[in-house]
Amino acid sequence: MAQTTTKSAGTSAVKIKDLRKMNPTRWITFTALFMALNIAVSSFGIPVPGGHLYLSDLVICTAALLLDPVAAFIVGGLGSFLGDLIFYPAPMFVSLAVHGLQAVIIALITLRAAELGKKKQFVVSLIALLIGAVIMVVGYTLGKTFVYSTFEYAMIKLPYEIAQALLGVIGSLILVFKVNLNGIFNKLNVY
Repeated sequence: MAQTTTKSAGTSAVKIKDLRKMNPTRWITFTALFMALNIAVSSFGIPVPGGHLYLSDLVICTAALLLDPVAAFIVGGLGSFLGDLIFYPAPMFVSLAVHGLQAVIIALITLRAAELGKKKQFVVSLIALLIGAVIMVVGYTLGKTFVYSTFEYAMIKLPYEIAQALLGVIGSLILVFKVNLNGIFNKLNVY
């Protein structure tokens, strides 16, 4: 089975898209792995004064950089929905919509970034992640206003949403470009 893409150390969405067609078992496995990781990190938060920071954005952003838009939606939207359903069901539909949209937008923007040089891939990924962060912060602020019926509560939680979004942006960039998750996937012959 010949693959039409070349191996690179950058964003791998194009290769994973081919993986979905060429080896659906591996595609399902990686999608399920990231989704399970998202659900697991939804079970606890890092306590900070006045609230908690959750690591789900780190998983969602990393998956969106590595996977195609369909898998990114499954990891971000469905994984967050299930995590909230299990641990804190009030915002589960907000999580489905907001994290699903966030992951899809990031994956769509970075879909062809694998064809660029490594420096341009980083810039495109950074822009995509920042757009995703804005989607997450605005979406959760509006969603919490709707779920809890108070704008004041949503504003109180705004700094935590921003911090969580930035944690996801910075952490996923480190994992994908510094830790080189793409290189690890290449060594495992994922693509």
